Amino acid sequence: MRIAIGSDHAGYEAKERLKLWLAEGGHAVDDCGTHGTASVDYPDFASRVARTVARGAADFGVLVCGTGIGMSIAANKVRGVRAAHCADPYTARMAREHNDANVVCLGARVSGSGMVEEIVASFLAAPFRGGRHAARLDKIARLETMTDGDPRCGC
Repeated sequence: MRIAIGSDHAGYEAKERLKLWLAEGGHAVDDCGTHGTASVDYPDFASRVARTVARGAADFGVLVCGTGIGMSIAANKVRGVRAAHCADPYTARMAREHNDANVVCLGARVSGSGMVEEIVASFLAAPFRGGRHAARLDKIARLETMTDGDPRCGC
């Protein structure tokens, strides 16, 4: 698999470890930055990874910041990206199986290095289950095109 990976300064060390671990596992890894521990803005790197995944240049994305929350919020602004903030292997598996998530977001300050590897492994191994979940994803995709007053929103 081709994996786009990115982090801010808080997630830099975890990203570097994950990058090596993924490569050792046979994955092609595209490092979208950051490339050091100097303070940076996480939306810049979330955007790089999310756009790489959205245009099909990577199969999946991995984002790491302090908590994983900011990266998730930013990545989900890119049409076609379903970024999931995952704190354990179970949520990572469910994100793939039920939500067809294509980007996993992790918190370096809240998960140890062994845990982030377990989360990513679970995420990458889980298939999308389709079925009733596909119809729900169609509804999510329609949300990306709605504007205020759209009769489809039901509000």
